[in-house]
Formats: sequence, structure tokens, C-alpha cells
Amino acid sequence: MLEQLFRVLGYGLCHQLPERSFFAGGFQLPVCARDTGIYAGFALSLLAITALERGRRPTELPRAWILVVGAAGVAAMIADGVSSYAGLRETTNALRLATGLAAGWALPLVVVPMLNGQMWSSASRARLLDGWRGVVWVVAGFASYPLLLLFAPALGVAYPFAVSAAIIVTLVAVNLVFVTLLPRFERAAGSMRQAVFQVGLALVLAFVEIALAGALRAVLESLR
Repeated sequence: MLEQLFRVLGYGLCHQLPERSFFAGGFQLPVCARDTGIYAGFALSLLAITALERGRRPTELPRAWILVVGAAGVAAMIADGVSSYAGLRETTNALRLATGLAAGWALPLVVVPMLNGQMWSSASRARLLDGWRGVVWVVAGFASYPLLLLFAPALGVAYPFAVSAAIIVTLVAVNLVFVTLLPRFERAAGSMRQAVFQVGLALVLAFVEIALAGALRAVLESLR
């Protein structure tokens, strides 16, 4: 039952090839090594930013050096994926995880300021991760790699559950950007309690997206 749950969750999001995926507790993770890095990286980066900002709700992009670090992470994932798929070089699951994590860790740099500016009735004009916060965020990103590669598999079945949660968190955060574009929800929340409906709607959309993506893959595979 759990195996089916994990497979269904990632079915429309990833190829789920066993040789390109990690296993923990006897279960294959819902998505491949690269996608595990992307989703886990996004969720962990979002958690780190939330802890570092402590309710400041900055709406400005980080300083240029942080954006460069983030862009380098995305570029590394693209380079690894494109060069390996093109047959120019071999890659490994450890490298797929590292580059996916680098890209996923960077994505909240854009998502968080957008969401803060659109969701909250009161937000700060401060820069995201300004000052010492940016340094801590970068260090935390590097520290998360051994955490995912070496220590997370020891959690057993909790690891695929954690990756499943990271997938949901990522989709909900991105969906919230679009939900809060609606006039009814734009800058309407003063606290998380007042944002329950927006978050709930984003959560529903996440499950709809997962279901539709899975249905699309099933249709395409039936046509082969």
C-alpha cells in the first residue's frame, strides 16, 4: 500500500526509474535522485528562509551575490542533466541529487519575495536574506547535501514520506503565488490563520495537478 502511494504521488512528475532513484526502508522514493534534490531542496530552503527571516516578510530580491549563487546551482543541474542525456558524460545518483538540490535550494529566492508581496497585508521592503542571513543560507544549503545523501536513508520509510511532503510543500508554495494573484486574496492575509483558505486552495490545486499529471502519463504510455 505504501509502495503504491509513493508511486502514485510521483508517477506524473518523474520517470521513476529504479536505477536513478534512491531507496529507504525498502521503498523507492516517489521521484528520482535529481527530483528528490529539487523538491527536498526547495522545502528545506523554504524552511531555512522562514527561520532566518522570522516574520520580516521581505519583498525584495536578495543581493546580487546570492542570486549568482542560486543561478549557479540551477546552471549546474541543467549542465548535468543535458550533458548526461546527450551521452557526453556519465553521471551518478549522488551527482544528480547534488545538482537537483542546488537548483531546488535556489528557487525560493524568487518565490518567497513574490509570495510575500502578494499574500500579506503588511510586508517589508527589505531584501530577502540580507546581511548575515545570506551567508547562513548558503552554508545550510551545503550542509543539507550530506544530510540527504548519508543520513536521511537511515530514517527508513520516513525518508520517502519526507520527500512526499516536500513535493506537496513545493507545489503549494508555487500555487500560492498564483492564488494570491486573484483580487479576492491579494494582500488579504495578516497572519497564517487568515491565510488558511488560500493555503487550502493551493493544496487542493496541488493534488489536482498530481492527479492530472499522472493521468496524462498513463494516456501517453497507453498510446505507445
